Amino acid sequence: MSLLYTFSIHIYNFIIRVSSLFNAKAKLWVNGRQNIFERLQSEITPNKNIAWFHCASLGEFEQGRPVIEAFAKEHPEFKILLTFFSPSGYEIRKNYDGADWVFYLPIDTPQNARRFIQIVNPTFAVFVKYEYWFNYIKALKRSAIPLIVISAIFRPGQRFFSWYGGWQRKMLGKVMRFFVQNKSSQQLLNKAGIRQVTLNGDTRFDRVYQIAQQSRSFPLIEKFGEGQQILLAGSTWPQDEDVIVSYIKKQTPGIKLIFAPHEVHPQRIESLIEKLPEKCLRFSEADNNNILSAKILVIDSIGILSHLYQYASVAYIGGGFGVGIHNILEAATFGNPVIFGPNYEKFQEANDLIVLGGAFAIANGKEFCEIIEKLTSNAEFKQNASQISKQYIEDKIGATDQIVKFIDRELLSVE
Repeated sequence: MSLLYTFSIHIYNFIIRVSSLFNAKAKLWVNGRQNIFERLQSEITPNKNIAWFHCASLGEFEQGRPVIEAFAKEHPEFKILLTFFSPSGYEIRKNYDGADWVFYLPIDTPQNARRFIQIVNPTFAVFVKYEYWFNYIKALKRSAIPLIVISAIFRPGQRFFSWYGGWQRKMLGKVMRFFVQNKSSQQLLNKAGIRQVTLNGDTRFDRVYQIAQQSRSFPLIEKFGEGQQILLAGSTWPQDEDVIVSYIKKQTPGIKLIFAPHEVHPQRIESLIEKLPEKCLRFSEADNNNILSAKILVIDSIGILSHLYQYASVAYIGGGFGVGIHNILEAATFGNPVIFGPNYEKFQEANDLIVLGGAFAIANGKEFCEIIEKLTSNAEFKQNASQISKQYIEDKIGATDQIVKFIDRELLSVE
């Protein structure tokens, strides 16, 4: 099974390299790993205390970030190594100042894993949420380097729990501790014979709560919404925007809109602007004069969306008409009632907030119009949903502190 797994890794690597000839993201994936070991060897300081954190992409980084920063604050004697699998994480966070080194993770072959661990020699490793690279897990175990997985989540259909998943379950058994998001994940692991499990929630709650406490101000956005309600549509895709456009065509006076699409390259921004039924303003072109007359604002830059929700009255989160919704917690932490499309079932926070009354799933433009009109015209209904969202976040913070205390107590023997 180990040979078959490694063979599949080589096949995946080959496919990505072929794809890189005509796909920009695949090209970044390949180029970012060029001469990776030479760069690691020249930059990594030997014989230092190193904490290695690995994330698949940007979303997992946001989950790992509060742990990285809390640990680094308590242990300035440690160097932080951060690795990514995906370009969408690495390319955006390669200059992250909370880490001493940021690299792509070399592909998961036995030789690469051994060489990586030999060069880095971390005191411990932390993988975030979904990342299970079995050759790296094996190399860490062989070197007696403890590995923990944080904000982990498991579902019954995953290969670990299938009749043919014995080898994968055995590899999971090499992890020192799983910190899982929910009770069903804990039960699945326990049933599979994996007992080193702690139920402590999702570190994203700590991250979004931190953002709300330290949010950046944007005077132009404040001026844009002065005295009026704002619907902020964040991380949207074309299908999401089609739903909202149907609302704009019969928009209630007094409502302004902000679109922050998931992708902000020029072609994507142009395609969004073309479908809008009335004139809009790009944020990059906004100034103190034209912002006052604008009714629709399009955010054409990255890195600020999580802070913009503070100005929203209601948030729409994209992705629900595709593979799944994007981060709704960034909006909820500011007390935004949250609306999203039908593909949300895999997201615990979405299910929770729907039951509580802080979030609303819609299947089409008609349903969107109905809920947005109710939220913007019924002050009591909107205020209740807002309070539910905010309280939901506040009730679930604290996972980061528990993980850092475990690292101190169990991995570093700090009382």
